[in-house]
Amino acid sequence: MTYQVRIENKVARKLTKLPLNVRKLLFLLIQDLKEDGPIQKTWKNFSSLGKDQYHCHLTYRHVACWSNPKGEITIEVYYVGSREKAPY
Repeated sequence: MTYQVRIENKVARKLTKLPLNVRKLLFLLIQDLKEDGPIQKTWKNFSSLGKDQYHCHLTYRHVACWSNPKGEITIEVYYVGSREKAPY
């Protein structure tokens, strides 16, 4: 099964401000999400944030958060940025 991954507009606007290595890791994560779904246990510090929401660390300082309602093939990345400002 292939998943569709959407990036929220506020995340897309911030992408150019992120360091290049973080952007590269984000695109690798998106590929993994498309291929394997929302559960990404191979990514550093992956964990569930509650009902249908997940996160992992891209670097020590940067995290990505996404959601996937049960039974849907769409995954939405709703936050990418510093872990200090992460919405969890």
